[in-house]
Amino acid sequence: MGFMDEAKDFADKHDKQVDEGIEKAGEEVGKRTGNKYDSQVDKGVDEAQRRTGGGDTQP
Repeated sequence: MGFMDEAKDFADKHDKQVDEGIEKAGEEVGKRTGNKYDSQVDKGVDEAQRRTGGGDTQP
């Protein structure tokens, strides 16, 4: 099993934690950019959450 397979397996098994981490990363980007790119960051966060695990677990 390669690294990417292991990462995907982890994301599948821990979807909630992965989604929370992605959300926190998006918040940090917003903070560091003065929320200048909020809509782009939000789209990126949503897409990343959609592509990990079983789906987006954030409200």
